[in-house]
Order: sequence, then structure tokens, then C-alpha cells
Amino acid sequence: MTSFTAINLVKRPEGSVGPELFEVVEKTVPELKDGEFLVRQTHMSLDPAMLGWMSPDRNSYIPPVELGDVMRSSGVGRVVKSRHPDFAEDDQVMGMFGWQELAVTNGQGVNKVDSDLPPEMVLSVFALPGLTATQGLYGEGHPEAGETLVVSGAAGSVGSIVGQLAKADGLRVIGVVGNDEKADWIVNELGFDGAVNYKTDDIGAKLDELAPDGIDMYFENTGGPIQHRVFERMNAHGEIIVCGMIADYTAREPSAGPNWMNIVRKRLTIKGYTMPDHFHKAPELLARLTPYVQEGKIQYRTHVLDGLESAMTGLNLFFTGENKGKLIVKL
Repeated sequence: MTSFTAINLVKRPEGSVGPELFEVVEKTVPELKDGEFLVRQTHMSLDPAMLGWMSPDRNSYIPPVELGDVMRSSGVGRVVKSRHPDFAEDDQVMGMFGWQELAVTNGQGVNKVDSDLPPEMVLSVFALPGLTATQGLYGEGHPEAGETLVVSGAAGSVGSIVGQLAKADGLRVIGVVGNDEKADWIVNELGFDGAVNYKTDDIGAKLDELAPDGIDMYFENTGGPIQHRVFERMNAHGEIIVCGMIADYTAREPSAGPNWMNIVRKRLTIKGYTMPDHFHKAPELLARLTPYVQEGKIQYRTHVLDGLESAMTGLNLFFTGENKGKLIVKL
């Protein structure tokens, strides 16, 4: 192969995310230099954070993708050619390879992955979702057995792992989802104690039913109306861990947040975090997560799209809520 396909970001989103923002290009396979290796990507992760990476905001936790550059993403692939002493042909690796079939790298930020692990499992559990969930729950929060945790985006890749970890540690866990099928999955398959369908339920009444003694911890992935209803029901000295706000990622004007009076009255701790600050702790986070996986306490499901170009329409599934599980593109 002398050429390969890549997808560049060419426009900033203005409310919608679709093929109009991207350009499919053919690139020539470059010659490797000493210390480099070539990866053929097999599976590519689609994540809500990408919606922020496409924005022009330069005050965010990570610089935006520049217009004309390959769209940023993490993925799993195989080394097909190497001039790097630590990476050999056919090694399975994980890293930020972008929306492209092939990627040349010097190994920075690339990790070897057990060749026996399915790529879908790697991206669903041991890649960004698992790291984000583990850091958020344990590195930012202080969960204790017997407490009540509410997770928004609970059927998503991060929220579902947060909820399962908390359940394994003896917390009461309530998940917020967007349809009844997802509610059924997190309760009857993942073991959550209850679910709120924010589209059809009276959110406040449902929370009162499921958390009659109030809420001790809120793991925020989405923003939107649920944020206010949970905030009103937080217990004294409760914790709110803010991981994402997908409802506002492409909004022209962010929605109004709750009044700060409850922060004072209930002495709440509210903390936001992003994973680039914690990538250096990946081995430590994986060491904490892995035993739960080995003991069968972490389940996952994937929503797989076929072909590189499916990524251009796939991102919109985060807005419609039609994705069921970790969103992955199979190349």
C-alpha cells in the first residue's frame, strides 16, 4: 500500500455535527525514520469529548483540532512496520491515532496491549472510558459504602463503568438515561438500583422515589434539566464530580446552572476534571480497575459502525442518544 485514507476537520460545528465538517483525503505512506513505527488502525473510538475538540475554544483543557488537520481520536491497531526498538511488527497498540487508516508515531503516548484482548474490549474498558471513570470516582470523589450516587449518561461508556464500580463498592446507584431500553439495561444487566428516564419521567418525583434519603454524590456527564433536580436533593457535604456536559457542547449559549446558595447551605464540593491531566497515572488507574474486570463486575456493550467514513455521521449519535454502548468505528 502506497496511500491511505484519512479524514480532516475543515469546519467548526455550529449546532450540528455531520459530514459537512470533514474532508476525506488520500495520503501517501511516509518513509519511517529511526525511532518511528507504522500502525494500521483496526478500531477507532468515538467519544463525546470530540465535540469539544472541534470547537475553536483555545481556553479549554486541550487545544482544538486545527482546521485541515486529521481529526483527533484514540484507537487500537497493529504495528505493520517498525524502526523503533520497543515496538515490533504485529504488536497490538493503543494510542491517539486520529481518523485515518495508518498512523506514523514515535511511540509517545502509545501503549502495547495484550494481543489476546479484543480491540472492542480495550476501547470500551481499558482505554479512555475506564481511565476516566476510575479517575473520576476515586481520584476526584470519595465514595463510601451505603451512600447514594446518581450518574447521568449512565448507559454511556463512562457512566456505565462509574455505576458498576460504585455498586461493587456497596453504594446505592441511580442512573439517568434517555430511553426505557437503556433503563432496563443498567438496572437488569448492570445491577443499578434504579433508573430515571429524563425524557419521560418527572425527574424530581422519580429521584424522590429512588433516593428518599437524598443524594450523596452526583457524577455529571450531560448537564441539562437533571442537573438542577439532583442539585436540589444533594445531602450536606455531598460531592458533585463534573466529567462532561454534552448538552452544552455545541450550544451557542450554555444553559444556566443551579443557584450557588445550596453550595453554601449544604457545604457541597463541586469538582471538574479532564483526563489529560492524569494520563501519567494510567498504570495506577488500570491497576485499580483491572481486578473489578477480572472478577466479572464490569460489563460493557459496544455500538460498532463499519468503515472510516461512518465516523462523520456517527458523532451525531451522541446528541440523539441512539448509540447503545461504547461507540466504535471498525476500519
